[in-house]
Amino acid sequence: MTAIPTAQATAPGIAGVARAATGRRRLRVSRRALRLLAVVMAVAFVSAVAWRVSKGHAQPLVRYQTAVVDRGPITAKVTASGALSAIVTVQVGSQVSGRIDHLYVDFNSPVKAGQLIATIEPSFFRAAVAQARANLAAGKAAFDRAVANRTLADLTYGREQILSGQKLIARADLDAAEAQALSCRADVDAARANLLQSQAALDQATLNLSYTRIVSPIDGIVLSRTIDVGQTVAASFQAPTLFTIAQDLTKMQVDTNVAEGDVGRLRGGMEATFMVDAYPGRVFRGVIRQVRDNASTLQNVVTYDAVIDVDNGDMSLRPAMTANASFVYAQRAGVVRAPNAALRFKPDAATAASMTGGAPVPSLRVDSDERMIWVLDGAMATPRVVHVGIGDGTVVEIAGGDLQAGDVVVTEAALLEGARHGS
Repeated sequence: MTAIPTAQATAPGIAGVARAATGRRRLRVSRRALRLLAVVMAVAFVSAVAWRVSKGHAQPLVRYQTAVVDRGPITAKVTASGALSAIVTVQVGSQVSGRIDHLYVDFNSPVKAGQLIATIEPSFFRAAVAQARANLAAGKAAFDRAVANRTLADLTYGREQILSGQKLIARADLDAAEAQALSCRADVDAARANLLQSQAALDQATLNLSYTRIVSPIDGIVLSRTIDVGQTVAASFQAPTLFTIAQDLTKMQVDTNVAEGDVGRLRGGMEATFMVDAYPGRVFRGVIRQVRDNASTLQNVVTYDAVIDVDNGDMSLRPAMTANASFVYAQRAGVVRAPNAALRFKPDAATAASMTGGAPVPSLRVDSDERMIWVLDGAMATPRVVHVGIGDGTVVEIAGGDLQAGDVVVTEAALLEGARHGS
């Protein structure tokens, strides 16, 4: 009787243990299912995000280069290059041929007007003068002889006329006397002409002799000489240049080559500044004396000479130095400034569509004094039309339009081809 209650008490314990084991197995299965479900949901979420990202990048991305519109001064100027030279430069040559006998000046020598600077060996020219004088003396003798013969012929003709009136000579003798008188008068005229010719030859020989003395025509400084003692110069066809003399190097000029597109902005009396390589950082000043109408054309490029007068009192500037000149023709202070690159930027159709997020690019009318500029707002850019004023080559004045200091403008934009969406 006592064993039965014991068996009954044991059976319920075994059943409880079984139920507990079954519950633990179900719990583990449920956890696995939850983990699997979490993984599936995470994959689905990542796929959804990737799909949205790829969907949002159906159009190529745009990489921008930008600049900020600011406010400040603008100085508009024209730049040109040129060369320094003396205001008056004289090339001294020789009008006769011969061998250089003496040199009296050298490079950088100061000279005065009329000063002897070189001589050509004069022996040949002195001999020519002596011969011309002898010819002149012979001409004078011939002239005197012709005058004497004319006097005798006139006297003879007078006597023959008297005798003919008295019927003492034949008519033929009178005619011969008359012809002789006329011939002697013609001989006098010829002798006078020969005398003048001999005098002219003497003057020419004397002048050539004087040309053997080469003198300075102006006060100045010798810039160059091209001959040495003993060298023969030939002046048969043209006068050779022996010396180059600058009149006054304390007053110089710069001959600049101004492009035809800029010459309309220059005028006489305008101030100019320039620099030379010999003095880096030093700015020289001058005034435009003249804008010459004579144009120079080189490889289809037309330029005009704007002449700048320069004070060179300290003699620091030298002839033929290269000058980089600037002419200021307009100035503005405190204006809205945009970079030139933003005005030059013109995107193609695909880039413009990406910049506007696929929205149609508005068709804007642009007048001659207006430009289109793209303003960046977040990731999108919109075009605007602005009125432009003066510029300095880097920035330009915004004289009107919907553009303010602080706006970000696009200077360059490029599509990122590698950023297109996948499948």
